Amino acid sequence: MKEFKFVTLRDKPEIEDTAAIWFCSKWGVPKEAYLECMEAYLNHETEYGWYLCLDGEQIVAGMGVIENDFHDRKDLSPNVCAVYTEEDYRGKGIAGKLLNMVVEDMRSKEITPIYLVTDHTGFYERYGWDFLCMVQGDGEPEMTRMYVHR
Repeated sequence: MKEFKFVTLRDKPEIEDTAAIWFCSKWGVPKEAYLECMEAYLNHETEYGWYLCLDGEQIVAGMGVIENDFHDRKDLSPNVCAVYTEEDYRGKGIAGKLLNMVVEDMRSKEITPIYLVTDHTGFYERYGWDFLCMVQGDGEPEMTRMYVHR
C-alpha cells in the first residue's frame, strides 16, 4: 500500500479549517457544525476526535466521533460519523485503518462501546463491528442500520 499519513486533528491542528470544509463538501452538514465539534476536541473539552488520511497534504479520507449521528437512539453513544473516502482511494484499506485507529483511540480513553449508523452491509463487519439494531435517522423516511464495536 502507498504510504499514506494517518493523523488525528490534534496531530495536525493547522488543517482544522481545511478538514471542516472537506467534510462539509462530502456530507452537506454546515462547516460551522464541524468546526464546533473540532474546536471542542482541539480544546480538550471532549475526547471525541477527528481522524484523517492524507496523501501528501491532501485529505483523502476521514471520520469523526460525536455524541449522536442524527438518529433517535440518543442512549447509543458516542457515534463514528462522517465516514468518507475519496473515490480514487477506495479499496486500498484506508477506511479500515481509520476505523481501527478510532476504535483504538477510544479504547485507550476507556470509551467503549462505540456505535455507527450506515446503509452499508458487509463492510463494517470486516473490522469487528456487529449489527445491533435499526434506528430512525432524523428526518429520514427509512430506518438505518446501527452497528456497535465493543
